[in-house]
Amino acid sequence: MASEHESAPLLPNRHEAGGAWHYLDAKGRLVPEALVRPQDQLRDETVRRIMGYAVALSEQMARFKQHTFDDIGALEAVLAQEYGATLGGEKGNMTLTSFDGRYKVQVQVADRIDFGPELQIAKALVDECLNEWAADARPEIRAIVTRAFNTDKAGQINRAEIFMLLRLDIEDERWKRAMSAVRDAMQVVGSRTYVRCYRRDTHDGAWTPVVLDLATL
Repeated sequence: MASEHESAPLLPNRHEAGGAWHYLDAKGRLVPEALVRPQDQLRDETVRRIMGYAVALSEQMARFKQHTFDDIGALEAVLAQEYGATLGGEKGNMTLTSFDGRYKVQVQVADRIDFGPELQIAKALVDECLNEWAADARPEIRAIVTRAFNTDKAGQINRAEIFMLLRLDIEDERWKRAMSAVRDAMQVVGSRTYVRCYRRDTHDGAWTPVVLDLATL
């Protein structure tokens, strides 16, 4: 019986030239197989086997995404024709549940937000507040502010911490003006659509996500 590895979609790297087998190296040169160390051959084969699976899985997930949107679009077309109604909310968010209540598909459209120059005004106002409060400023607030306005290695603002600032209930007028500036700085620069699938053993059981994220498997 063939093993799972033997049936893996292996991306080839052995090439026949002049009646002998060769490996293509990183500089595009054909190296005779006899001159390639066994451990390098094994490493090459391992990487290519994993990549074979990854490419096939990526293509399958792309087909799944397209089929999902095609199927939902077909359902929407039927409802529109039959009842003059459309699925989902204003942004296109929707939840579809099977007749027995055991399967659920959620479509969520999330805005991609960037921040304009108003954010620097907000930072100046927040700094004023912290400097005046001095010792009275809670350490956790200072930590949130520091994380919010520090950029990461790619120069991106920490959006999650910015949104956490907006949830703080602080009555200082400058703080309120700063949070108003943060809101004015928000710019929707696009959107991304997510499909999430859930299942449960009974119609009233707890929902369990069907994991499509490699990192959480």
